[in-house]
Amino acid sequence: MNALPDRRLNAYRPDLAEEALRGRLEAPRYTAGTPATVSAPVTALRPRPDAGAGIDTELLYGESLRVLDRADGWAWVKADFDGYVGYLPDNALREAGTDATHVVAVPRTFAYSGADLKTPAVFALSLGSRLNVVGETETRGTRYLKLDGGQFVVAAHCAPAERAIGDDYVSTAVRLLETPYLWGGRSGFGIDCSGLVQLAMMMTGRRVPRDTDMQASGLGIPIDRGDLRHGDLVFWKGHVAIMEDEETIVHANGNTMNVAREGLAAAIERIGWLYQQPTCYRRP
Repeated sequence: MNALPDRRLNAYRPDLAEEALRGRLEAPRYTAGTPATVSAPVTALRPRPDAGAGIDTELLYGESLRVLDRADGWAWVKADFDGYVGYLPDNALREAGTDATHVVAVPRTFAYSGADLKTPAVFALSLGSRLNVVGETETRGTRYLKLDGGQFVVAAHCAPAERAIGDDYVSTAVRLLETPYLWGGRSGFGIDCSGLVQLAMMMTGRRVPRDTDMQASGLGIPIDRGDLRHGDLVFWKGHVAIMEDEETIVHANGNTMNVAREGLAAAIERIGWLYQQPTCYRRP
């Protein structure tokens, strides 16, 4: 008997499946879904339509997806960036519009009600949020970008969407030091180990898998521990860390409950009693 496809990356239920699974999996109905955009600053993606269910991952403001079904205040969706499938509140979405023009390039920033830092902040935005800018203005020497929703963000906190934010993803990960640890988190407000890898690499224009097991099996090439250098990855069962240099890692972890630096040797010894030795080392 063939195993069912990974439910994290393949949308299927007893009553419905995504069109891409036609011919691979039997379902009463198939759907290609309809495009939509995330309108909440950050929204949790859950394995079932239940606010008490654990968080699988998060989607950021302006990210695009396809809505496969809507019912009882929930939307069943598939993210465009990494193909992740899950449920989020229906009111966290808006109709798909034009492609984003800019991306938030700092760990966190605010969207203001006016083009002035003294006006009320309407909501906060995370690194990686995608923005549709429709205008620009200046107040007391500070440039602001006007969003299609009427809010304003500091221009210096953003970058054109089509341009990667440098080519060293480790420097982006380091900027997130002391960000609180959040299981399933993928933003500047809270993040987990594989979310840190994915978000930091996303800011350099790379599309990488979301979860640790996906990254360990398909991201980059395997290497030996003795070859580790800046930018390489160390994997344990259920955990991943980024090499800042030959001896130091940066990782979101449940020990310090934030993104922290740690010596690799010390981390291997500390983690070993619970999760054993690293399972592999990879170079993206």
